[in-house]
Amino acid sequence: MNIDRRSLLAAGLAAAAGQHAWAQPRSLRLVVPYPPGGPLDIVARALAERVKDSLGTVVVENRPGAGGNLGADLVAKAAPDGNTIVMGAVATHAINPWLYAKIPYDPIRDFTPITLVAQVPNVVVMNAETAARLRINTLRDLVVYARAHPGRLNYGSGGNGSAGHLAGEMFKSQAGLFIVHIPYAGGPPAQLALVSGQVDFNIDNLAAASANIRSGKLKALAVTTARRSAAMPEVPTIAESGADLGLGRFDVNTWFGLFGPARLPADVTARLNKAFVDALGTPELKARMATLMAEPVPQTPEQFSAFVKAELAKYEGVVKASGARVD
Repeated sequence: MNIDRRSLLAAGLAAAAGQHAWAQPRSLRLVVPYPPGGPLDIVARALAERVKDSLGTVVVENRPGAGGNLGADLVAKAAPDGNTIVMGAVATHAINPWLYAKIPYDPIRDFTPITLVAQVPNVVVMNAETAARLRINTLRDLVVYARAHPGRLNYGSGGNGSAGHLAGEMFKSQAGLFIVHIPYAGGPPAQLALVSGQVDFNIDNLAAASANIRSGKLKALAVTTARRSAAMPEVPTIAESGADLGLGRFDVNTWFGLFGPARLPADVTARLNKAFVDALGTPELKARMATLMAEPVPQTPEQFSAFVKAELAKYEGVVKASGARVD
């Protein structure tokens, strides 16, 4: 049998080239479904830098629109090869499915959870002058006053269906309060209205409210998470402050985490999980996230999957009770 040495050489070179190409770091596309510059985008870029040694180049791509739905849908419809993932959030995977009349993806069936990344506490903040005038020093004082004066207080938010609006409706419902909601066109206008005394209190992102809290313009009454925030440990939680007022199980926060498309292979999911969980444990990432008052919360894919399902179920009743709807 005659062997063509040139054919063997060509086959050997092709095999070597294939092995070399397989070993090269691949480019990972990390979709951020919001504009650049926000906490979620900043964390995504910090993570991209930390995982490049294990995952290769990570390209962060901002795809804002429809409250995060456009970017999430892009990844839901991507090939399940591990090359495209999304930094989803409480909005894209727990709130929007109930808020929007039509949504182009299913938050459970169309994604593979990889890991929860971080949680950012929200905080109940009052205009400091209003709090002093009404002698409200604690969350308990706020509830007692609101019960005695139904409809007298109001609170602002960044708009109907926003995290602040839904947290406010949950607070009202659990405490049995009648408080007027005033929606604004975004978080900054709502905060300006609070600082200027146009509204009495807001439930705002802790990072956004922290400067005005420290300057004394706003009075922090309680954080909305189950545990106190390491950024402001002196501020109690709603649950501990209102345990006997119907608020003992109150737990709301802004969270974001990584998802791949549905049917992502188990070994690819495990590889991505390990890389990002390891990155979240580094001092550099922890320090960067601390500046945003975000707390890293790495999870296994199974833990994150259960967490997302619980959040989706929790917000169904909250969104429906709020009456918020986007057609």
